[in-house]
Amino acid sequence: MTRQLDLILREGEVDFERDFELELEPKYLDTKGRNWLSEIYSDLAGIGEIPLLQKLKFDFKIGRNLFVYDEELHFNRYRQVTFRSDLYAELNFPFTETQKRLCRTYEKECLKVGMQQRIWNGPPVAKYCFGEPSEPGDFSGNGAIGWKLTAYNDAQFDLQTRIHGYKLFRITPFETLMTGGSLKRLDQLLINPKEEQRVMLLNWFNRKYQS
Repeated sequence: MTRQLDLILREGEVDFERDFELELEPKYLDTKGRNWLSEIYSDLAGIGEIPLLQKLKFDFKIGRNLFVYDEELHFNRYRQVTFRSDLYAELNFPFTETQKRLCRTYEKECLKVGMQQRIWNGPPVAKYCFGEPSEPGDFSGNGAIGWKLTAYNDAQFDLQTRIHGYKLFRITPFETLMTGGSLKRLDQLLINPKEEQRVMLLNWFNRKYQS
């Protein structure tokens, strides 16, 4: 999906950077920020000290605007938990309400791609953070520890981009655009867009950060 967006941006001569990596400055994370992350980690039943990412990777960077494409795996009950934090009430991210709605609506989509053991269990660090996973599909006990780690890391992305002075845009496959007299999902449009759809997608993308 992001490869198709990459091509569309190049065709539109947009000045962007692909796969941008943001090295994080530990000193920027103050007590308040740590408390927010600790609260989220605890709400997800995290164990021990909060893990902190050292760098973040984004699909696109345009000026001080960062873009990340959230696949279906990001929309589930655990990501919903992160939005209860005061982090989202106080920092007022423009995507919060939309993401909360998508978490409530599309967990079944998440299950379709997230039942594989490597995704349900996550990388080895997930077990150190959240304990032993339940069997795939079983949300009792520790549930999907890989999903939990993804949700916690998403919260780190939200906080760290803000305190490092960037504006974050979260693009989702569920976003709908009007084309040919009907609404189509973004992921469907990006499979093989026609010329007029490519122009429409370019304009849609540009409006996000120029408005």
